[in-house]
Amino acid sequence: MKKTIILCIAVLVSVSMFAQTAILSQIKDTADCRKWVESQLENMTLKQKIGQLFIHTVEPSLMQRNKANIRKAIEEYGLGGLLFSKGKTEDQVRLTNLAQQWSEVPLLITFDGEWGLAMRLKDTPDFPKNRILGCIENDSLIYLYGREVARQLREIGVQVNFAPVADVDNNSANPVINVRSFGSGPKEVARKVIAYARGLEDGGVLAVCKHFPGHGDTETDSHQALPVLNFDRARLDSVELYPFRKAVEAGIGGMMVGHLQVPEIEDKPASVSPGVITSVLRNELRFSGLVFTDALEMKGIRHAENVCAQALIAGNDMVLAPRNLKREMAGVLSAVKKGLLSEEAITEKCRKVLAYKYALGLKERPLINEKGIARRISTPETDSLLAALDKAAVTVLKDSVETLPLELSLSGNVLLSVSPTLAEAYPFYHELKEALSVSWVHAKADSLASIRERLRTAQQVIVALHQKDCKAYLPLVREFAEDKPLVVVCFQPQDALEEMAEGLQKASAIVLAHTDKDYIQRYVADVMTGKAKVTGKASVGIAGLCPAGTGIVIDPEHPHLYTPEDFGMDSRTLARIDTIAEEGIEAQAYPGCHVLILKEGCPIYNKCFGRYTYDAASPEVKENSLYDLASLSKVTGTLLAVMKLYDEGKFGLTDPISRYLPWLEDTDKKDITIQDLLFHESGLPAYWPFYEEALRMESCKGGLFRKRKDKHHQLQVDEHLYACTGFSYDTEWVSALPSAKYNLPLSDSLYLNAGFRNKIRGQLAEVPLKGHSYRYSCLNFMLLQEMVEELARMPMDVYLDSVFYKPMGLMHTAYNPLRHFPKAQIVPTVEEDFLRKGRVQGFVHDEIAAFMGGVSGNAGLFSTAHDVGIIFQMLLDKGVCGDRRYLSRATCDLFINVQSNISRRGLGFDRPDADNTSKSPCAREAPRSVFGHTGFTGTCAWADPDNGLVFVFLSNRIYPRAFDHKNLMKLDIRSRMQQAMYQSIKR
Repeated sequence: MKKTIILCIAVLVSVSMFAQTAILSQIKDTADCRKWVESQLENMTLKQKIGQLFIHTVEPSLMQRNKANIRKAIEEYGLGGLLFSKGKTEDQVRLTNLAQQWSEVPLLITFDGEWGLAMRLKDTPDFPKNRILGCIENDSLIYLYGREVARQLREIGVQVNFAPVADVDNNSANPVINVRSFGSGPKEVARKVIAYARGLEDGGVLAVCKHFPGHGDTETDSHQALPVLNFDRARLDSVELYPFRKAVEAGIGGMMVGHLQVPEIEDKPASVSPGVITSVLRNELRFSGLVFTDALEMKGIRHAENVCAQALIAGNDMVLAPRNLKREMAGVLSAVKKGLLSEEAITEKCRKVLAYKYALGLKERPLINEKGIARRISTPETDSLLAALDKAAVTVLKDSVETLPLELSLSGNVLLSVSPTLAEAYPFYHELKEALSVSWVHAKADSLASIRERLRTAQQVIVALHQKDCKAYLPLVREFAEDKPLVVVCFQPQDALEEMAEGLQKASAIVLAHTDKDYIQRYVADVMTGKAKVTGKASVGIAGLCPAGTGIVIDPEHPHLYTPEDFGMDSRTLARIDTIAEEGIEAQAYPGCHVLILKEGCPIYNKCFGRYTYDAASPEVKENSLYDLASLSKVTGTLLAVMKLYDEGKFGLTDPISRYLPWLEDTDKKDITIQDLLFHESGLPAYWPFYEEALRMESCKGGLFRKRKDKHHQLQVDEHLYACTGFSYDTEWVSALPSAKYNLPLSDSLYLNAGFRNKIRGQLAEVPLKGHSYRYSCLNFMLLQEMVEELARMPMDVYLDSVFYKPMGLMHTAYNPLRHFPKAQIVPTVEEDFLRKGRVQGFVHDEIAAFMGGVSGNAGLFSTAHDVGIIFQMLLDKGVCGDRRYLSRATCDLFINVQSNISRRGLGFDRPDADNTSKSPCAREAPRSVFGHTGFTGTCAWADPDNGLVFVFLSNRIYPRAFDHKNLMKLDIRSRMQQAMYQSIKR
């Protein structure tokens, strides 16, 4: 009697501990469940209880020998479940019916269906891989997909699906996860995992998240060897473990532990590690569902001795696919006899497995109707869902000049079809032709010359990629993108774009369709002609092209995705920025500007005003218009490089700069520290006319500058300053013609000797110091550039492009922009420059940067508001952009938060002046935490950690002449715009 009471209490405790999982919560009659579970246990030997913890892999073949082997394994070992390898649906269904008849206790039939039945069974609905599903914004579709997969699995007698994959795809070199993951962002992966798993479990199939604790950031295939996760616990918690933790909180019923080594937790492989399974998964994450090992036949674990016993001791409930049933079951029995594993633990695991069997409907032995199985699996509703998923995954990765939807009235559209067959065979072409005047060219790798000639007169080129290997067409695509709108549509998986990323950087628009199914081709054509909506977001980034999360919403009915109200801001108050911007143009504070405000990374205000110049015929400012950032280059260029090298431990802030620049050791600058340079407390003068060394000063009658206008000094450069216009250049340094010696353009007609940089370096060493009080100086950042190039061992622009700009998908950020962009895309800075004697457009305005070859620590960078916003959002996000970390949190915290004791300056960043708001570069409402910088050409960017805001303002205020720049300051344009931004926040 006493024994019976104890047994009942154990059952009650056992079932109650499962209550948090959704599957067990579906049990309507818990008393009946307990009764059935205990009735099964009463008649079991220890060996049979152990057998219930084994899942055996079998071949779905109807050959007599295979059937006999399956029956023998079931009857001899009392297996808990089966996993069928690849085969035919009809054969698996037939064998499932037989296996359930042969087994005394109903079998769990498991399935490895990460993207549905098609992963293992032929002629079943082929759903998209998880990487594609990760592009879908609507999680309700993912849930419906899970329900449909569950329905199909139940049709063939399956109760457990080893899915979804909860690994984060953050390593492009991973040979085994990649497309099986929902993406590279832990939060996005978690959302998709929960949606898919809930769909499965609401459909009566146990979802098993894998591969705990996370197989995404490895470069080893656990099928072949044991991968190692060499990360600290903070990293594991924030990336690898995050989706699993959220799945546990959502009540998902199953977890699969991968064959991975996690030294931070325990040296043993995770699948046999008590630290990973019991300590972390069960105790910390409080997971109470069924825990499965990954397949134990995999090379990453199969050589371990008594691996099944180890796995059960570590905390697994069921062991999957051991290589030798007889040996492994004997090993578990031996472990029990040796006291390594108690019989009570075996019984409790068996009780738990049986409870799940009951919950999954196995009390009544299910017999599958073998007739009409194909018709029941693939239904019209299945086809509709599949089409909806494919369409929802279509992603517009780029639309830099608002090319999409295509202008229907534009003639001269040419469709270049990169495909095995003629373009006329593709629905995409026919659907486009219904709305557009479009002709087609079928691309062949051996006909590039003729294609070039045919497309020479095209006004707009649409490239449709219907085949994966398109490298041969890269030069052609790059060439078209230089001088005409180019739209690229990829009807292949993302890999095709990754191979072409370099050649696509200047494309006007890029659409990733993932597949060339007929209905997707028609749908994409409708998207491009304004008939259909597209909302996809890239689940993983494409290096050199776009970060994860990129996706432009095109909605013919609702063109704007985000509103200020979505983020607790008032759009009417923000609209005051329009009035301020127009006021500035009217007062000739600038010809045009671009204002961008990000809230929590989302654009809630993004408008362009005015034109490139005051001429009514000049181009209007567009989102892809490039501006000379001037001193804003200090923090969007040089400072990023400094922070990265500091991150890598290459220098210390209190180190003297002469340690890295030996040519300063015998000068009065030998003791200047890097911190002094960043704070502008080095004692260096505010400015130095390095360029004078390139002039023939004797040709400047009366000197280079005079306070009054005279016959030699006609060009006004400031309020009371006029420049000599008749000087000549020293031919040693400047030539009117380019050559190998004069290879750095100063303007369209002046070329600099590259050796002049050494001349500037010599002057830097000799410039006199003026004490160590605060004095803003461009020379500080010139020395920082020298240090960056010394430590990085490459030019700073090359370093920044490879470490930050290209990986972050910043396609409109560059020094010397005319090497990368057409002049028409670059806003002119001045109409007449005294040094270059003409318009400056596409060449850096700052004289120092110009004579440094266009790349200087103080200036030289050109960019768009969008790209500047991404840089500041990355800093606001403590070094993370998309799916990648560019700077450590600690480095970001240090540089963003530290402030000088004698000025408002931070480590490289400018900050609000809270003590003297009249001299502050920000609105008085800006909190002390704000950081950013301004630029002489009329630019600024500010990030606000307290409110999650980024404010970017780009203009060419010094157009047409450099001294015409006072009104921007007099009218307080930028601060008033910031003020409107802060006042729009609803308190």
